[in-house]
Amino acid sequence: MVLEAEKKGKKKTIYTPDMATITEISDLTPTEKQFTIQIDDQETREAFRFQPGQFVELTVFGLGEAPFSIPSSPNNRESFELCVRDIGNVSNALHKMAPGSKVGIRGPYGNGYFPHEKMKGNNVVIIAGGIGMAPVRSLLKYILEDRQSYKDFSLIYGCVDPANILYKDEMQQLKQRDDIEIKMTVDNPDADWKEAVGVCTNLIGDLKYSPEDTFIVVCGPPIMYKFVILELDDRSYKPENIFLSLERRMECGVGKCNHCHIGNKLVCVDGPVFSLWEIRNLKEAI
Repeated sequence: MVLEAEKKGKKKTIYTPDMATITEISDLTPTEKQFTIQIDDQETREAFRFQPGQFVELTVFGLGEAPFSIPSSPNNRESFELCVRDIGNVSNALHKMAPGSKVGIRGPYGNGYFPHEKMKGNNVVIIAGGIGMAPVRSLLKYILEDRQSYKDFSLIYGCVDPANILYKDEMQQLKQRDDIEIKMTVDNPDADWKEAVGVCTNLIGDLKYSPEDTFIVVCGPPIMYKFVILELDDRSYKPENIFLSLERRMECGVGKCNHCHIGNKLVCVDGPVFSLWEIRNLKEAI
């Protein structure tokens, strides 16, 4: 079914993007850039609300569209950020754009997101690998902006090498805070690397939080999920309190193309964030 709404005398469907402007572009790594996006129409911009873990569909006019998670804080009402890896036609075109360029935005989408309200009064651990830092950054920033509502807070972040760490300067700033624990590791260190070496699962054993009052968020490459889940199971963390993002499978964003079908779930509609309890028996999920 196509949903329609009257807006300024024109019919708007779920497939119609809103015009938006790239206001800022920054290099994060050799392959990732961050884009600050502002929706042009003020009324639409003010109505744009998202939860940590949701995503948008971004259109490069004349070429196509692709889904991207939103790594910025939901509390910023004027604009939002997208972290984009140069890996396909749409992302490659984006990487060639300059501030002032026009794009289309649909969304935000996703009925599954990181349940920050349920996490209040509990410990929270974020485990991210590589570009998986982008989807969880929204939750990270949201919790830090309301830090008193949560107990202990930890981030475990693993990358292939130091050059591919996302938000490197931001990570260093967070290490100066006394209300979050930051642990980082890389597979291939350079001469300047002073922190852990190896996969991020090696750092899970250092967690001292009780499974009874701890929520864990996981986002990264598929192979990482398997081994992180094994580690968390060994330490009796509750599957209903472990949340994973499966957004890598998405295309249309509204449940029409069936590309993200997993068992009886559609990632773009039912997710992209699921509890481990929800997807434990879906073989295609992980």
